[in-house]
Amino acid sequence: MGLKHYFWGSEDERAQFVFNLIAPIYSLIDKGSEVEFQKMAALLNDHFPLAGKTILDVGCGTGSWIKALGNFNPAKMVGIDFSLKMLHQAQKKHPGIEFIHLSGEDLSTLPDNSFNMVTASFVLHGMKTPKRTKVLNEMKRIAREKVVIHDFYTNSHWIIRLLEFLERSDYIHFKQHFADELAKQFPKTKIIPADNGNALYVGMK
Repeated sequence: MGLKHYFWGSEDERAQFVFNLIAPIYSLIDKGSEVEFQKMAALLNDHFPLAGKTILDVGCGTGSWIKALGNFNPAKMVGIDFSLKMLHQAQKKHPGIEFIHLSGEDLSTLPDNSFNMVTASFVLHGMKTPKRTKVLNEMKRIAREKVVIHDFYTNSHWIIRLLEFLERSDYIHFKQHFADELAKQFPKTKIIPADNGNALYVGMK
């Protein structure tokens, strides 16, 4: 997959090109984020204890978010991603976690209500609303109890804004409207803000 996919490809091809390109150095970005991931995982566990739960992480990247959730003794953890290079990094870093090559838009190989919790960390803001809705629907179908979106909420660092520009993401619109999008899908929602400008958006079935 080359530059033509970034400039002239579909939304999926552009995203795959960007994430395959940065996969070798993404662990450095992850390293800077690990402490924040651990804080956010602890915040989630405070509100919704993770011990004994089964968790699916959609768009797991190199596995740092699901690894942080693993500190709270879930029964089972599975990460999926559409980037093989990201998954190779994840498997190398976290050999005790199961990782599967799948796209969040098509999780048809996974049964309904097959995980207690389905999560996505900094994934949905990268999609336009129709695709985001499709992925959210798939996550809802698989979740037995709740869907948790760890993503942007208020202000972001300039480096993040630059990366989002290069990715051509929808993060500005996401911050403005995602709470309403989530409420259309779930009978009960909860937003748990953190002091780092991010939040946990929780949809409960």
